[in-house]
Amino acid sequence: MAEKQYELATFAGGCFWCMVKPFAEWPGIIKIRAGYTGGHLENPTYQEVCAHGTGHYEAVQITFDPEIFSYERLLEIFWRQINPTDPGGQFHDRGESYQTAIFYHNETQKRVAEDSKQALERSKRFDQPIVTKILPASIFYPAEESHQNYYQKNDFHYQLYRQGSGRDRFIKEKWGNGEWKPELKKKLTALQYEVTQNNATEPPFENEFWNCREDGLYVDLVSGEPLFSSRDKFNSGCGWPSFTRSISEVIKKVDRSHGMVRTEVRGKTSDSHLGHVFNDGPGPDGLRYCINSAALRFIPINDLDQAGYGEYKKIFDN
Repeated sequence: MAEKQYELATFAGGCFWCMVKPFAEWPGIIKIRAGYTGGHLENPTYQEVCAHGTGHYEAVQITFDPEIFSYERLLEIFWRQINPTDPGGQFHDRGESYQTAIFYHNETQKRVAEDSKQALERSKRFDQPIVTKILPASIFYPAEESHQNYYQKNDFHYQLYRQGSGRDRFIKEKWGNGEWKPELKKKLTALQYEVTQNNATEPPFENEFWNCREDGLYVDLVSGEPLFSSRDKFNSGCGWPSFTRSISEVIKKVDRSHGMVRTEVRGKTSDSHLGHVFNDGPGPDGLRYCINSAALRFIPINDLDQAGYGEYKKIFDN
């Protein structure tokens, strides 16, 4: 059997603490290292780079499986983490080490990155020019161990830093935790858009997955994030897909619409409306996730590898 061929992707997006987690939780991502690249000093330290005298960018280098997670998808994530119109740094971090850049490792990556940048410019999402540079990759020096996976080691400070820097506020303003709505409207059917973006509810018993009995994974239609397994699906008699639990974190909010008090369920990454959760389910937690088919994409078990969700096959082993 031929050895698996992985690729590298290198991105600079300001503080490298904030550039690891957005890539870390996707299938096909093998390894992520925070570090320094693009400068002239060998083996620079964090203090030297932050002093802005070495020419280095704070960056992340990602080892990924292109058969599972494409370079195009990595670029989509990258653009959504940064302010690509800022030539002087990112948010409250100023100086050359906090500038944004895409470092390409081959001519194909260069072409794809240039196409992606042009598409972002054409979208008119930003009022100012896109100044993120596209540069050839150079030596990448991993940062000190204390900076690796900082979001896991120092979660409380990481969250404070993201919020205090203005990064989270900017991302929410420009992306709304999901795709730009004008672009999203082109990709979804009218019903899918109304359900996910305007909190509509599809008709019971007249939707795609309410009586689907096939084994597989239900993922967020907008973000692709895994949400539910067919192993946790049951016939609740309500006319919508119902599950006893979610397999990844979802957002729960109080919903006081229509003269009722309910708990709404939203996608963590997409911020899409999914449905509601009730306390009348048959499982050990007594929950019933009542979800709109129009907010979901179903991936049969035999297609999980090809779709990039092979790691979730273990759910169906027993």
